[in-house]
Amino acid sequence: MSLRHAPLAARLAPDLLGLLARWLPAPAPALLLELGSGTGEQAVHLAARLPWITWQPSDPDPESRASIAAWTARTGVPNVLPPLSLDLLARAWLLRTCDALLLVNVLHAAPPGATASLLAGTAGVVPRGGPLLVVGPAAGADGEPLVALETRAAGHGMEVAERGALGEGCGYLVLRRS
Repeated sequence: MSLRHAPLAARLAPDLLGLLARWLPAPAPALLLELGSGTGEQAVHLAARLPWITWQPSDPDPESRASIAAWTARTGVPNVLPPLSLDLLARAWLLRTCDALLLVNVLHAAPPGATASLLAGTAGVVPRGGPLLVVGPAAGADGEPLVALETRAAGHGMEVAERGALGEGCGYLVLRRS
């Protein structure tokens, strides 16, 4: 097994649980596409506590996808699908549809153009009113992607529905198609 561990993911999970439960409430079933799922431990932790959500993890890195698959197999969480190889800068993610889109600590580490690709593609992936939930560093240069996302959202038919702080110096932004 290729289990990888990201301590920050485990520490953010309780705060993310509340955020997701607010935006994808039970009992309505929902498909959540997570771009940049990393180790996968956060996905299985959250999916186990939100059983009405079908979780579609993805990551462009093969080692991350192996870790996601290993965490899913280890925990046996039934609502986590096999991880996909998706990259924000490639067209493949634009061919998916979902009820919600989630990125956790992705944009500040993504290559240039990722924020623009995310905003341009969300309208074709998430239905009107569906949330785009983005978590990342809240301050300093690493926090710039959240600021850029909020600043550019209206130009892509998105409105800020909620913003706030999570633990560990992370902030979040929830956008909706207007």
